[in-house]
Amino acid sequence: MSVPPSRARQKDESKDHSEPIASSSTTNSRLANISKAIITPFSSYKSDSTKVLSDLAPVLMTPKIINAAASSSSKSTQGYNVSQRQRAYRPTAKAIDFALLGRAPGRLTGAGRRLTSHDLEIVEATSELLEADIPEPEGVAADVSLLRGFNATIPSSQRGKTRRRKTRNVDTPHLGLKRLGMNARGLLNDSNYDSAGPEDSFAQGPKGRPRRGRESLAATVRLGREELERQAQEILLDKENLRVRRTLIHAESSEIVAKISGLEALRQKLDKDLLKIQEEELELDDECNSIPDCLFGPSPDGPCVVESVQDRLAYEETVSKNPNVRPSEAHVMASQSIRRKKGPAFLPSEHDELPPAVAFMTLDSHHGAITCLDFSEPYGLLVSASANVAEEGGESELEVVKCVQVEEHVCITGGSDSKVRLWDLRRAGESSSGNESGGTVSNGEDGVFGEPSEGPCVRVLEGHSSSVTSLFFEDATLVTGASDKTIRQWDLTTGQCVLTMDILWAISHPPLAASAASGPAAGLLKAVSGPFAVATPPYADGSWDMYQDFVGGLQFWGYALVSGSGDSAVRMWDMRTGQAHRTLMGHTGAVTCVQFDEHHIVSGSLDKTVRIWDLRTGGISDSIRFEYPVTSLQFDSRKVVACAGENGVKIYNRTTLQLSTLSTNGHTQPAERVRYMDRYMVSGGRDSRVKIWAI
Repeated sequence: MSVPPSRARQKDESKDHSEPIASSSTTNSRLANISKAIITPFSSYKSDSTKVLSDLAPVLMTPKIINAAASSSSKSTQGYNVSQRQRAYRPTAKAIDFALLGRAPGRLTGAGRRLTSHDLEIVEATSELLEADIPEPEGVAADVSLLRGFNATIPSSQRGKTRRRKTRNVDTPHLGLKRLGMNARGLLNDSNYDSAGPEDSFAQGPKGRPRRGRESLAATVRLGREELERQAQEILLDKENLRVRRTLIHAESSEIVAKISGLEALRQKLDKDLLKIQEEELELDDECNSIPDCLFGPSPDGPCVVESVQDRLAYEETVSKNPNVRPSEAHVMASQSIRRKKGPAFLPSEHDELPPAVAFMTLDSHHGAITCLDFSEPYGLLVSASANVAEEGGESELEVVKCVQVEEHVCITGGSDSKVRLWDLRRAGESSSGNESGGTVSNGEDGVFGEPSEGPCVRVLEGHSSSVTSLFFEDATLVTGASDKTIRQWDLTTGQCVLTMDILWAISHPPLAASAASGPAAGLLKAVSGPFAVATPPYADGSWDMYQDFVGGLQFWGYALVSGSGDSAVRMWDMRTGQAHRTLMGHTGAVTCVQFDEHHIVSGSLDKTVRIWDLRTGGISDSIRFEYPVTSLQFDSRKVVACAGENGVKIYNRTTLQLSTLSTNGHTQPAERVRYMDRYMVSGGRDSRVKIWAI
């Protein structure tokens, strides 16, 4: 039966109008089925795990995600023109892979996931993973499981508290600061609660208006036994949640502290690296003087010698002062001058395998406390002196050597007999009695310096009237200080005293700046005009001495002379005029040692301090405090080495400002004298031993 074209056209139009309605109803039913299929398994069980998943399911399965998953099957394939009729009769697309939902947010198309090599590795290792032992939890995981921590921190953990408040229909009454403090101390009672001031009875509302405190529970609401037991269980669960949250916060805090400690250790390591770079830079500055810059031509006295600019200038200055000196001797004198001025050169070490800060050699030939020592160079000549030891009956009166300086084979000593002696160490072995490593020398007769004589003592200089306590010589010039409160300058070529500097006269005629700063000097002059003797503060072992060395230390460079004396002053002298042109006051005890370079003066005192003075300003740039008196020191641009009344030797790092102590295999009684050069240090102590250190 044929259908009229008009009826067929109306039938097709009605069918077209009904298709959207059917499509919409199909989509709604499909969404309902999907939601029911996903949510139903989570709502059927009430265990902890299903409760967590049921809480998460509405969050993950949002309408947007469900619509995207449902509509993915009805999308047309790209590149094909499919009619609406064919699309209507097309069977349902393949099932949606819900396992991908939540795992791959970028691929929610429902299509099959491509397998990767990592997936195949997991499948192949499944049996091994199942048989492997489960590692024991560490840290916070040992106390709180992952699921328990999750339950305690999700928003639904506050559901019981919210329900209890709704059941009671009231909140906890507001307590002001005063009530909170009294409640914490257990002082809040009915009388306090009723007599609270207006500032405690009202709380601030959202717009700053006062709001009355809420009523208590017992006044309005009555609950049954089951409800109260349920609330008690919920409260216990909330308290457990608070404990878990507190544990997690403590764990996070500990982790942050550990990270901060690690960063701090890293920062300290970087700081040490920077300080090491600074020390290397200073070392390079010191080595800069030994860079070959000019070449001496061959001389009749020896081969060619490579020197630096500073050595060349010192050589020319030595030749101008002593035209009759041979070039080889002038070269030796110039090199000694540079070493004394600029500090020791960095020499190759034969003890690189030795750990630093260790005394690797001990010399124990002395029988009394070491009073002075010095050595020419590493593996060179070492000269040490000790105090006399009284024999039985106490009638021995041997003279004591109080100061010594060694340069090459020349040694000059000053003693308690007020005499200065010059020694030729090349002859010491001929008349010495000792072992292979060292010997002793005795006083010889007077002779001419440089000419043959029978003993090692080639000259004796007399002029002081009391013990010679300090000396320093360079080239043919010698300066000595004595307890007679004078400083004398000697010419070693003639053996004559060419200049005398009186410290008492300098005290009575101070420079204008010093007199203005310190006031009248009459009291100080009266205090030091008599015999000088002060008791030293106790050392680390409790012993003490009478200190009688008025001139504790001195050093000169060119025409500049620096001295430290028993009146607690450090003076700067002009050797051309014999006048003290500056006095540095700051110590409160006798100055026992002093040294200076181009920029600083370093002095040690019985007042237990080492002070570093700035030559440009005359002020104290740094002060190092010790527990016991300072008896000896030496410094360079990187460190200050001092003996400060302890068994160990103190080293102050001028770069890091850190103080360390050398004590490994060290002295058994306080160390009193120290001298170092390059990486080698020599110390002498009250235990009659001389220690050789690697630093």
